[in-house]
Amino acid sequence: MTTLLKQWKHIFKLDPAKEITDEDLEKICESGTDAIIVGGTDNITLDNVLDLLSRIRRYTVPCILEISSMDAITPGFDYYYIPMVLNSKEKKWMMDMQHQAIKDYVDMMEFSEIFFEGYCILNEDAKAFTYTNSYLPDEEDVIAYAYMVDKVFHLPIFYMEYSGKYGDPALVAKVKTQLQHATLFYGGGIETAAQAKEMKQYADVIVVGNSIYTNMKQALQTVSAVKE
Repeated sequence: MTTLLKQWKHIFKLDPAKEITDEDLEKICESGTDAIIVGGTDNITLDNVLDLLSRIRRYTVPCILEISSMDAITPGFDYYYIPMVLNSKEKKWMMDMQHQAIKDYVDMMEFSEIFFEGYCILNEDAKAFTYTNSYLPDEEDVIAYAYMVDKVFHLPIFYMEYSGKYGDPALVAKVKTQLQHATLFYGGGIETAAQAKEMKQYADVIVVGNSIYTNMKQALQTVSAVKE
């Protein structure tokens, strides 16, 4: 999987709490994207995760569960991403929930399939920002978090999450200079091919989510934009 991370360029993120037609799901799964993440903040249940998983499994695209609720953990995904929210004011989002998950599920965990993400949420208006009781880090904070992920915690992923807001390409570029080993994921506000192409100059992997539900045509165009 670490090798795959270095090869991937584009991921679509689907929210199990949102509706998507079979026709649109087929377009997403057959788009040429490198993988699909299933994850969200609100109303994530085992039932809606299983429903979306079963529909994605009709296709060959790799499927990842990004764990935001332990109640929705289920076998059947190719990989599992576990966020560690670096800029949360509460230790539980950085360590305690992950600790509890390992206590509860260690006997059924295959660690070759599990990857911890150093998560930095950078949009004050995002649900995830409020839900995790995060603070808005300044540029020096973000760069320091990237350094910690790469050289202190040795996590495989540093995720810059703007969640619905288009971020600062200059900051993404500066963060990239701190990462020698971790893969840089960027997610948030990518609605057009031009935005995807701009962020891909600096981030290793572009994650596209909200635009799937607002403008499918433009969302699909982001795949070729980062792979050409």
